[in-house]
Amino acid sequence: MTRRQRLETLFAQAAGYIDQQTGGVVPAIQPSTTFVRDEQYDLLRDNNIYARDDNDIVRLAEKILATAENAQDALVFPTGMASIAALFRTIRAGQTIIMQSQIYWGTTKWAREFCERRDVKLIEQDTSKTDETIALIAAEKPALVFIETPSNPWLHITDISALADATKQVDAILAVDSTAAGPATSNPLDLGANIVMHSGTKSINGHSDVLAGVLAVDDETRTIWQDIKVDRHDAGAVIGSFEAYLLIRGMRTLPLRMERMSENAMAVASYLSNHDQVDHVFYPGLESHEAHALAKSQMQNGFGPLLSFTVKGDKQRALDVVGKMKLFKRATSLGGVESLVEHRYTIESTTGIPETLLRLSVGIEHIDDLIADLEAALS
Repeated sequence: MTRRQRLETLFAQAAGYIDQQTGGVVPAIQPSTTFVRDEQYDLLRDNNIYARDDNDIVRLAEKILATAENAQDALVFPTGMASIAALFRTIRAGQTIIMQSQIYWGTTKWAREFCERRDVKLIEQDTSKTDETIALIAAEKPALVFIETPSNPWLHITDISALADATKQVDAILAVDSTAAGPATSNPLDLGANIVMHSGTKSINGHSDVLAGVLAVDDETRTIWQDIKVDRHDAGAVIGSFEAYLLIRGMRTLPLRMERMSENAMAVASYLSNHDQVDHVFYPGLESHEAHALAKSQMQNGFGPLLSFTVKGDKQRALDVVGKMKLFKRATSLGGVESLVEHRYTIESTTGIPETLLRLSVGIEHIDDLIADLEAALS
Protein backbone atom coordinates (compact mmCIF):
# COMPACT_ATOMS: atom_id res chain seq x y z
CA MET A 1 0.00 0.00 0.00
CA THR A 2 1.81 3.13 -1.21
CA ARG A 3 1.04 6.26 0.76
CA ARG A 4 0.34 9.12 -1.64
CA GLN A 5 -1.43 11.46 0.75
CA ARG A 6 0.03 13.21 3.74
CA LEU A 7 -0.65 11.48 7.03
CA GLU A 8 -3.01 14.20 8.24
CA THR A 9 -5.24 13.55 5.21
CA LEU A 10 -4.98 9.76 5.39
CA PHE A 11 -6.03 9.63 9.03
CA ALA A 12 -8.70 12.37 8.90
CA GLN A 13 -10.34 10.77 5.87
CA ALA A 14 -10.05 7.22 7.31
CA ALA A 15 -8.30 6.22 4.06
CA GLY A 16 -11.21 7.61 2.02
CA TYR A 17 -13.91 5.51 3.70
CA ILE A 18 -17.52 5.97 2.61
CA ASP A 19 -20.18 3.51 3.78
CA GLN A 20 -21.58 2.02 0.58
CA GLN A 21 -25.01 1.23 2.02
CA THR A 22 -25.77 4.60 3.61
CA GLY A 23 -23.22 7.07 2.27
CA GLY A 24 -22.05 7.69 5.81
CA VAL A 25 -18.61 9.17 6.36
CA VAL A 26 -18.21 7.33 9.66
CA PRO A 27 -17.25 3.62 9.53
CA ALA A 28 -20.16 1.31 10.28
CA ILE A 29 -20.01 -1.25 13.06
CA GLN A 30 -21.12 -4.78 12.17
CA PRO A 31 -21.20 -6.74 15.45
CA SER A 32 -22.14 -10.07 13.89
CA THR A 33 -19.82 -12.95 14.68
CA THR A 34 -21.08 -15.16 11.84
CA PHE A 35 -22.35 -14.74 8.28
CA VAL A 36 -25.05 -16.65 6.39
CA ARG A 37 -24.80 -18.81 3.26
CA ASP A 38 -27.36 -19.25 0.48
CA GLU A 39 -29.42 -22.34 -0.38
CA GLN A 40 -26.47 -23.91 -2.14
CA TYR A 41 -24.33 -23.22 0.93
CA ASP A 42 -22.28 -20.63 -0.93
CA LEU A 43 -21.14 -17.58 0.98
CA LEU A 44 -23.07 -14.39 0.37
CA ARG A 45 -19.70 -12.67 0.49
CA ASP A 46 -16.54 -14.65 -0.21
CA ASN A 47 -14.45 -13.04 2.54
CA ASN A 48 -17.04 -13.21 5.32
CA ILE A 49 -17.28 -16.52 7.11
CA TYR A 50 -16.70 -15.92 10.81
CA ALA A 51 -15.63 -12.84 12.76
CA ARG A 52 -12.40 -14.33 14.04
CA ASP A 53 -10.78 -13.06 10.83
CA ASP A 54 -13.68 -11.58 8.86
CA ASN A 55 -14.61 -8.11 10.07
CA ASP A 56 -14.87 -5.11 7.76
CA ILE A 57 -14.15 -2.45 10.34
CA VAL A 58 -11.07 -4.34 11.54
CA ARG A 59 -9.95 -4.60 7.93
CA LEU A 60 -10.36 -0.83 7.59
CA ALA A 61 -8.24 -0.19 10.69
CA GLU A 62 -5.57 -2.49 9.26
CA LYS A 63 -5.69 -0.74 5.88
CA ILE A 64 -5.21 2.68 7.47
CA LEU A 65 -2.32 1.50 9.61
CA ALA A 66 -0.62 -0.38 6.78
CA THR A 67 -0.84 2.68 4.56
CA ALA A 68 0.47 4.96 7.32
CA GLU A 69 3.47 2.69 7.87
CA ASN A 70 4.16 2.18 4.14
CA ALA A 71 3.60 -1.52 4.85
CA GLN A 72 2.28 -4.24 2.57
CA ASP A 73 -0.02 -5.58 5.27
CA ALA A 74 -1.05 -5.00 8.88
CA LEU A 75 -2.84 -7.00 11.56
CA VAL A 76 -4.69 -5.66 14.59
CA PHE A 77 -4.71 -7.57 17.89
CA PRO A 78 -6.69 -7.18 21.13
CA THR A 79 -3.60 -5.88 23.02
CA GLY A 80 -0.04 -4.83 22.36
CA MET A 81 1.25 -7.87 24.22
CA ALA A 82 -0.93 -10.14 22.08
CA SER A 83 0.83 -8.80 18.99
CA ILE A 84 4.27 -9.35 20.56
CA ALA A 85 3.27 -12.86 21.60
CA ALA A 86 2.15 -13.71 18.06
CA LEU A 87 5.50 -12.50 16.73
CA PHE A 88 7.60 -14.39 19.27
CA ARG A 89 5.60 -17.60 18.86
CA THR A 90 6.91 -17.90 15.30
CA ILE A 91 10.41 -18.56 16.70
CA ARG A 92 11.21 -22.25 17.04
CA ALA A 93 13.03 -24.14 19.79
CA GLY A 94 16.77 -23.87 19.41
CA GLN A 95 16.66 -20.52 17.62
CA THR A 96 17.95 -17.23 19.04
CA ILE A 97 16.30 -13.89 19.76
CA ILE A 98 18.28 -10.73 20.46
CA MET A 99 16.05 -8.38 22.43
CA GLN A 100 16.80 -4.87 23.55
CA SER A 101 17.45 -4.57 27.28
CA GLN A 102 15.73 -2.07 29.58
CA ILE A 103 12.55 -1.81 27.54
CA TYR A 104 8.92 -2.04 28.64
CA TRP A 105 8.94 -4.41 31.59
CA GLY A 106 5.86 -6.33 30.45
CA THR A 107 7.66 -7.31 27.23
CA THR A 108 10.85 -8.29 29.05
CA LYS A 109 9.09 -10.40 31.67
CA TRP A 110 6.92 -12.25 29.15
CA ALA A 111 9.79 -12.84 26.71
CA ARG A 112 12.06 -14.29 29.42
CA GLU A 113 9.42 -16.75 30.57
CA PHE A 114 8.37 -17.68 27.04
CA CYS A 115 11.91 -18.33 25.83
CA GLU A 116 12.71 -20.43 28.89
CA ARG A 117 9.64 -22.61 28.30
CA ARG A 118 10.26 -22.97 24.58
CA ASP A 119 14.03 -23.57 24.69
CA VAL A 120 14.66 -20.36 22.71
CA LYS A 121 17.95 -18.60 23.39
CA LEU A 122 17.24 -15.05 24.54
CA ILE A 123 20.04 -12.47 24.56
CA GLU A 124 19.27 -9.08 26.10
CA GLN A 125 21.43 -6.33 24.65
CA ASP A 126 21.64 -2.55 24.91
CA THR A 127 20.93 -1.98 21.21
CA SER A 128 21.66 1.75 21.50
CA LYS A 129 25.31 0.57 21.43
CA THR A 130 25.31 0.15 17.67
CA ASP A 131 28.72 -1.37 16.93
CA GLU A 132 28.46 -3.81 19.81
CA THR A 133 25.00 -4.91 18.67
CA ILE A 134 26.06 -5.36 15.05
CA ALA A 135 28.93 -7.59 16.17
CA LEU A 136 26.54 -9.60 18.35
CA ILE A 137 24.12 -10.11 15.45
CA ALA A 138 26.94 -11.32 13.21
CA ALA A 139 28.18 -13.76 15.85
CA GLU A 140 24.84 -15.16 17.05
CA LYS A 141 22.89 -15.16 13.76
CA PRO A 142 19.52 -14.78 15.48
CA ALA A 143 16.16 -15.50 13.91
CA LEU A 144 14.71 -12.30 15.38
CA VAL A 145 16.08 -8.98 16.61
CA PHE A 146 13.50 -7.07 18.67
CA ILE A 147 14.08 -3.44 19.58
CA GLU A 148 12.05 -0.62 21.12
CA THR A 149 12.84 2.94 20.09
CA PRO A 150 12.42 5.30 21.84
CA SER A 151 12.60 2.90 24.75
CA ASN A 152 10.33 2.94 27.79
CA PRO A 153 11.19 4.41 30.29
CA TRP A 154 14.84 5.26 29.50
CA LEU A 155 14.23 6.91 26.10
CA HIS A 156 17.18 5.12 24.52
CA ILE A 157 17.39 5.50 20.73
CA THR A 158 18.46 2.59 18.51
CA ASP A 159 19.84 3.08 15.00
CA ILE A 160 17.20 1.23 12.96
CA SER A 161 18.99 1.48 9.60
CA ALA A 162 22.27 0.14 10.96
CA LEU A 163 20.59 -2.84 12.62
CA ALA A 164 18.47 -3.45 9.52
CA ASP A 165 21.63 -3.86 7.48
CA ALA A 166 23.12 -6.19 10.10
CA THR A 167 20.03 -8.41 10.34
CA LYS A 168 19.80 -8.64 6.56
CA GLN A 169 23.34 -10.01 6.45
CA VAL A 170 22.36 -13.00 8.61
CA ASP A 171 18.83 -13.42 7.15
CA ALA A 172 17.18 -12.35 10.39
CA ILE A 173 13.99 -10.37 11.01
CA LEU A 174 14.23 -6.91 12.57
CA ALA A 175 11.09 -5.99 14.51
CA VAL A 176 10.64 -2.53 16.04
CA ASP A 177 8.30 -1.62 18.88
CA SER A 178 7.50 1.96 17.84
CA THR A 179 4.80 2.57 20.43
CA ALA A 180 6.45 5.61 22.02
CA ALA A 181 6.78 7.30 18.62
CA GLY A 182 3.68 6.18 16.73
CA PRO A 183 3.15 6.12 12.96
CA ALA A 184 2.73 9.90 12.73
CA THR A 185 6.23 10.41 14.15
CA SER A 186 8.36 7.50 12.94
CA ASN A 187 8.10 4.82 10.24
CA PRO A 188 10.63 2.04 10.96
CA LEU A 189 9.86 0.12 7.77
CA ASP A 190 11.12 3.09 5.75
CA LEU A 191 14.42 2.71 7.63
CA GLY A 192 14.80 -0.97 6.75
CA ALA A 193 12.94 -2.77 9.54
CA ASN A 194 10.85 -5.81 8.55
CA ILE A 195 8.05 -5.59 11.09
CA VAL A 196 6.80 -2.66 13.16
CA MET A 197 4.75 -3.17 16.32
CA HIS A 198 2.54 -0.75 18.26
CA SER A 199 0.50 -0.90 21.38
CA GLY A 200 -2.56 0.67 19.78
CA THR A 201 -3.79 1.40 23.30
CA LYS A 202 -1.36 4.32 23.41
CA SER A 203 -1.11 7.22 20.94
CA ILE A 204 -2.87 5.47 18.03
CA ASN A 205 -6.10 5.36 20.03
CA GLY A 206 -5.09 8.30 22.21
CA HIS A 207 -8.10 8.39 24.53
CA SER A 208 -7.34 5.70 27.12
CA ASP A 209 -10.44 3.69 26.27
CA VAL A 210 -9.24 0.90 23.93
CA LEU A 211 -6.87 -2.04 24.28
CA ALA A 212 -5.25 -2.90 20.94
CA GLY A 213 -2.04 -4.09 19.31
CA VAL A 214 -0.67 -3.71 15.80
CA LEU A 215 1.86 -5.50 13.60
CA ALA A 216 2.75 -4.23 10.10
CA VAL A 217 5.13 -5.89 7.64
CA ASP A 218 7.33 -4.75 4.77
CA ASP A 219 6.67 -7.89 2.68
CA GLU A 220 3.50 -9.90 3.22
CA THR A 221 4.99 -12.93 1.47
CA ARG A 222 7.47 -13.47 4.30
CA THR A 223 7.09 -16.87 5.96
CA ILE A 224 7.08 -15.25 9.39
CA TRP A 225 4.11 -13.09 8.38
CA GLN A 226 2.12 -16.09 7.19
CA ASP A 227 2.93 -17.82 10.48
CA ILE A 228 1.73 -14.75 12.43
CA LYS A 229 -1.55 -14.68 10.49
CA VAL A 230 -2.15 -18.37 11.18
CA ASP A 231 -1.28 -17.88 14.84
CA ARG A 232 -3.72 -15.00 15.22
CA HIS A 233 -6.50 -17.00 13.63
CA ASP A 234 -5.86 -20.24 15.48
CA ALA A 235 -5.15 -18.67 18.86
CA GLY A 236 -8.09 -16.28 18.48
CA ALA A 237 -6.20 -13.07 19.29
CA VAL A 238 -8.74 -10.84 17.55
CA ILE A 239 -10.18 -7.42 18.33
CA GLY A 240 -13.90 -6.69 18.49
CA SER A 241 -15.91 -4.44 16.17
CA PHE A 242 -16.54 -1.69 18.71
CA GLU A 243 -12.88 -1.57 19.76
CA ALA A 244 -11.82 -1.31 16.09
CA TYR A 245 -14.34 1.51 15.63
CA LEU A 246 -12.89 3.41 18.60
CA LEU A 247 -9.37 2.78 17.31
CA ILE A 248 -10.26 4.33 13.95
CA ARG A 249 -12.01 7.26 15.61
CA GLY A 250 -8.88 7.95 17.63
CA MET A 251 -6.61 7.65 14.58
CA ARG A 252 -8.49 10.39 12.74
CA THR A 253 -6.84 13.01 14.97
CA LEU A 254 -3.53 11.20 15.53
CA PRO A 255 -1.19 13.64 13.70
CA LEU A 256 -2.73 16.66 15.42
CA ARG A 257 -2.55 15.05 18.85
CA MET A 258 1.04 13.88 18.39
CA GLU A 259 2.13 17.32 17.19
CA ARG A 260 0.66 18.98 20.29
CA MET A 261 1.93 16.30 22.68
CA SER A 262 5.42 16.48 21.22
CA GLU A 263 5.45 20.28 21.52
CA ASN A 264 4.27 20.04 25.13
CA ALA A 265 6.77 17.29 25.97
CA MET A 266 9.62 19.34 24.52
CA ALA A 267 8.59 22.34 26.62
CA VAL A 268 8.27 20.19 29.76
CA ALA A 269 11.67 18.57 29.15
CA SER A 270 13.31 21.97 28.68
CA TYR A 271 11.68 23.28 31.86
CA LEU A 272 12.72 20.26 33.91
CA SER A 273 16.30 20.31 32.60
CA ASN A 274 16.72 23.78 34.13
CA HIS A 275 15.05 23.02 37.48
CA ASP A 276 17.26 22.90 40.55
CA GLN A 277 15.26 19.99 42.02
CA VAL A 278 15.83 17.74 38.99
CA ASP A 279 18.91 15.57 38.52
CA HIS A 280 18.51 14.41 34.92
CA VAL A 281 15.96 14.50 32.11
CA PHE A 282 15.65 11.67 29.57
CA TYR A 283 14.13 13.01 26.35
CA PRO A 284 15.56 12.63 22.83
CA GLY A 285 14.32 16.07 21.80
CA LEU A 286 16.87 17.72 24.08
CA GLU A 287 20.20 18.50 22.42
CA SER A 288 21.84 17.17 25.59
CA HIS A 289 20.44 13.68 24.89
CA GLU A 290 23.23 11.35 23.80
CA ALA A 291 21.34 10.27 20.70
CA HIS A 292 19.59 13.52 19.80
CA ALA A 293 20.98 13.62 16.25
CA LEU A 294 19.99 10.01 15.59
CA ALA A 295 16.50 10.56 17.00
CA LYS A 296 16.09 13.62 14.80
CA SER A 297 17.01 11.57 11.72
CA GLN A 298 14.50 8.81 12.59
CA MET A 299 11.58 10.86 13.90
CA GLN A 300 9.58 13.50 12.09
CA ASN A 301 7.10 16.03 13.51
CA GLY A 302 8.57 15.94 17.02
CA PHE A 303 9.95 13.45 19.51
CA GLY A 304 6.79 12.03 21.07
CA PRO A 305 4.99 12.47 24.40
CA LEU A 306 7.11 10.21 26.62
CA LEU A 307 9.88 11.45 28.91
CA SER A 308 11.45 10.53 32.23
CA PHE A 309 13.34 12.48 34.85
CA THR A 310 14.97 11.88 38.21
CA VAL A 311 14.31 14.20 41.11
CA LYS A 312 16.93 15.11 43.68
CA GLY A 313 16.57 13.27 46.96
CA ASP A 314 15.29 9.80 47.75
CA LYS A 315 12.31 7.56 47.03
CA GLN A 316 10.07 9.40 49.46
CA ARG A 317 10.94 12.73 47.87
CA ALA A 318 9.93 11.33 44.47
CA LEU A 319 6.65 10.02 45.91
CA ASP A 320 6.01 13.40 47.53
CA VAL A 321 6.40 15.11 44.17
CA VAL A 322 4.04 12.65 42.49
CA GLY A 323 1.54 13.05 45.31
CA LYS A 324 1.37 16.82 44.85
CA MET A 325 0.57 16.72 41.14
CA LYS A 326 -2.98 17.68 40.23
CA LEU A 327 -3.12 17.74 36.42
CA PHE A 328 -0.72 14.85 35.84
CA LYS A 329 -2.84 11.84 36.77
CA ARG A 330 -1.09 9.07 38.70
CA ALA A 331 -1.72 6.20 36.28
CA THR A 332 0.06 3.67 34.09
CA SER A 333 -0.04 4.25 30.33
CA LEU A 334 1.10 6.76 27.74
CA GLY A 335 -0.01 8.48 24.57
CA GLY A 336 -3.43 9.69 25.75
CA VAL A 337 -4.80 13.22 25.53
CA GLU A 338 -4.47 13.54 29.31
CA SER A 339 -1.07 13.87 31.01
CA LEU A 340 0.04 11.02 33.26
CA VAL A 341 2.82 10.48 35.78
CA GLU A 342 4.22 7.21 37.05
CA HIS A 343 6.68 6.40 39.82
CA ARG A 344 8.35 3.65 37.82
CA TYR A 345 10.18 2.04 40.76
CA THR A 346 6.83 1.13 42.30
CA ILE A 347 5.97 -0.82 39.13
CA GLU A 348 9.33 -2.56 38.49
CA SER A 349 11.56 -2.35 41.54
CA THR A 350 13.79 -5.29 40.52
CA THR A 351 15.05 -3.96 37.17
CA GLY A 352 17.52 -1.30 38.25
CA ILE A 353 15.11 1.61 37.90
CA PRO A 354 16.19 4.47 40.20
CA GLU A 355 13.86 5.11 43.12
CA THR A 356 13.69 8.76 42.07
CA LEU A 357 12.69 8.25 38.41
CA LEU A 358 9.34 9.64 37.32
CA ARG A 359 7.92 8.88 33.89
CA LEU A 360 5.65 11.42 32.24
CA SER A 361 3.26 10.99 29.36
CA VAL A 362 2.54 14.53 28.27
CA GLY A 363 -0.93 15.23 26.89
CA ILE A 364 -2.59 18.04 24.93
CA GLU A 365 -3.41 20.39 27.82
CA HIS A 366 -2.19 23.99 27.80
CA ILE A 367 1.52 23.95 28.46
CA ASP A 368 1.34 26.77 31.04
CA ASP A 369 -0.99 24.67 33.17
CA LEU A 370 1.24 21.61 32.93
CA ILE A 371 4.37 23.50 33.92
CA ALA A 372 2.52 25.20 36.77
CA ASP A 373 1.50 21.78 38.05
CA LEU A 374 5.09 20.55 37.91
CA GLU A 375 6.38 23.70 39.58
CA ALA A 376 3.93 23.33 42.45
CA ALA A 377 4.86 19.67 42.89
CA LEU A 378 8.62 20.29 42.81
CA SER A 379 8.61 23.39 45.00
